[in-house]
Amino acid sequence: MTSYQDIAEPHLAYLMRRTALPMPAQFAISFAVLVTKWSFRRRSRQHLAQLSAHQLKDIGITAHDAYVESTLPFWRS
Repeated sequence: MTSYQDIAEPHLAYLMRRTALPMPAQFAISFAVLVTKWSFRRRSRQHLAQLSAHQLKDIGITAHDAYVESTLPFWRS
């Protein structure tokens, strides 16, 4: 019977032999991660602004705290 380790080992060996990504690729990945974080923050803050008082109470946030957080720009954490 073939184990997972037997299947994964050649792939792991390949990854370990690889050199680091070229600088433009590293930059592109970093930029994509940053844009994804910004998008998530923007959507989360929009949803937070739409929660009712009861829902805010359930998660332990006051309406004022929710307002302050939802009005932050997407690039601020």
